[in-house]
Amino acid sequence: MMIGRGLVNRCAALAVLFLAFVAGGPARAEDGYALWLRHAPLEGEALERLRRFSGVVIEEEASTETSRLAAAELDRGLKLLLGVYADEIVVDGSVIRLDCKAGDGDGRFTVASDEDEIRISGPDKTSCLYGVYGLLRELSQGKDPLSVNLDEKPAMPLRMLNHWDNPDGHVERGYSGRSIFDWWRLPEHLDQRLIDYARANASIGINGTVVNNVNASPLFLTDRYIPKLKRVADALRPYGIKLYISARFSAPHEIGGLDTADPLDPRVQAWWKERADALYAAIPDFGGFLVKANSEGQPGPQDYGRTHADGANMMARAIGDRGTVIWRAFVYSEVDATDRAKQAYAEFVPLDGKFDENVIVQVKNGAIDFQPREPFHPLFGAMPHTRLMLEPQITKEYLGFSTHLVFLAPMWEEVLRADTGRGGTVAQVIAPAGMAGVANIGSDRNWSGSHFDQANWYAFGRLAWDPGLTSEAIAREWAAQTFSREPAFLDAVVSMMLASRQAAVDYMTPLGLTHQMDTGHHYGPGPWVADLARPEWNPMYYSRADKGGIGFDRTASGSNALSQYAPSVAAQWNDPRKTDPEYLLWFHHLPWDFPMQSGKPLWNELIARYDHGVAEVDRMAGTWASLEPYVDDQRFADVADFLRIQQQEARWWRDASIAYWQSLNGLGLPEGTCPPEHSLDYYRSLTFPEAPGN
Repeated sequence: MMIGRGLVNRCAALAVLFLAFVAGGPARAEDGYALWLRHAPLEGEALERLRRFSGVVIEEEASTETSRLAAAELDRGLKLLLGVYADEIVVDGSVIRLDCKAGDGDGRFTVASDEDEIRISGPDKTSCLYGVYGLLRELSQGKDPLSVNLDEKPAMPLRMLNHWDNPDGHVERGYSGRSIFDWWRLPEHLDQRLIDYARANASIGINGTVVNNVNASPLFLTDRYIPKLKRVADALRPYGIKLYISARFSAPHEIGGLDTADPLDPRVQAWWKERADALYAAIPDFGGFLVKANSEGQPGPQDYGRTHADGANMMARAIGDRGTVIWRAFVYSEVDATDRAKQAYAEFVPLDGKFDENVIVQVKNGAIDFQPREPFHPLFGAMPHTRLMLEPQITKEYLGFSTHLVFLAPMWEEVLRADTGRGGTVAQVIAPAGMAGVANIGSDRNWSGSHFDQANWYAFGRLAWDPGLTSEAIAREWAAQTFSREPAFLDAVVSMMLASRQAAVDYMTPLGLTHQMDTGHHYGPGPWVADLARPEWNPMYYSRADKGGIGFDRTASGSNALSQYAPSVAAQWNDPRKTDPEYLLWFHHLPWDFPMQSGKPLWNELIARYDHGVAEVDRMAGTWASLEPYVDDQRFADVADFLRIQQQEARWWRDASIAYWQSLNGLGLPEGTCPPEHSLDYYRSLTFPEAPGN
């Protein structure tokens, strides 16, 4: 393949730059580093069709650094897809033409194919970049190049990752090694991994990244860090990605020499303006600040008797029209004795319409904390005059870390399609703002700790670009690009992925139970924990289990959290006899013999769910074992090892939970049910000082 219009040398150099990422060395060719950008060689008719294309041409008026990167990416991808035929030159062959404008825009693009050429076009400089990745995604699934016709635009403007990375390289709630942001060596040295990271993100439409922990260090606001941030921003920019930082609200006091961080103090306002000016002088397209305030002990405006709007607007005015302040709605404290799930709604809904235009309120998918299943957050739809952004978690803090295979697209699809009862779905509510995923990207060779966790990174980007995509479609295109295009492989592995989230829910927190993980590390079961200083830190706070029953009453007879939802939504969950069993114990405290829709008593149904989760993991392991002929040795063995861990730990979850519930209710097990392998005292004695991610 050739690149036209005098770009051969430039793109050849870039091809060398990309070699480590796309191809790796022979010993590492299938270690997971290439992610979904492997572009495995085509076969059959798709290969023969692609061989007719002789080069990549950039229209002169469309030539920008980003379009040249797009051309180099396309050239590299085509060579990999062509395999042994990559160096063939077809005289008078068809071309792939890049014809995009040089301005700014949202990245919309078209790909149009006919016998003479494939044309990728769009109104801005990222259009061709996204269009190239769109074309390669189709080709890598084995599509006929002459049948690829795409017309796409992103559904929401901001599609970003939140990294919980600390300056020393430790990643909070990270399960895939150390941080990829090497602040110790920056700005003098930028690791190639950051370029590869940018390529992977651009390929799924991600256009923003917050590079540091929401439990923020003030270091990122110092002059010493600005050159480091600039070097990273310069590397991300050609890929259409803006850099953001988490800002510590108390920084004016901690590093600014002031005796306060009160957002209404003119000295504080001036300090933030000066810091913003310094950042924008070095990084003209700096995205802005992400702020966690007055939550889990972090400082915030309430420390001075001010509101979240006071704090967010002060910082937003320091930035002006240059960027955005993203203010997290994840707040809770022990002062609300009734129900942690209610606090964000209570604090933020009265502030609707009081946030400045360049403020976004970032809301978790549920009201507690990234649990295996939660109903959608009641804030969605309740703040029509405020831009709200969805925050799901890609790193599986409560879902088995990197060693449990849990495909998260079905969870996010549930949330995005949920009808708020207030004029639209969650996807429609967040459309003016976007989505921010808490990332699990680290220094592990495979980026995410396990090969299948790559699918969650991929799915997040695809759903942020188009929330109308189905989990099945995303799983199929990811698996085809990452492992094999063979239909028998895809049918089996996609079915396994789609069942994996429900399996985890069932062996961890079935029937609407929540937050039953052991404390601190959130690894493994700890439903018995009830002695922590703050009530909402204890798993017992959420189960309310005793001899008489189990579940958290959030109806009018309990905390009345149900009233925070629109009446039409609340009506679905108000009557336990009609409530979806998946949310039953989230909203209701019920006796152990409550008659379920299945016809079983609640206790029997709970046991059946635990058993289903364990059995499903066994099926997943069996399915993967049957797929060995389709997968390279190293990745096959890695996944098989982790599935064995998941099998063991699903049983641990099931047995420890059942043993504890039995200690409360004194009930026997349904006939034919296996008893827990060990005593409750054994499960309670387990400790894990080496658990990652703390």
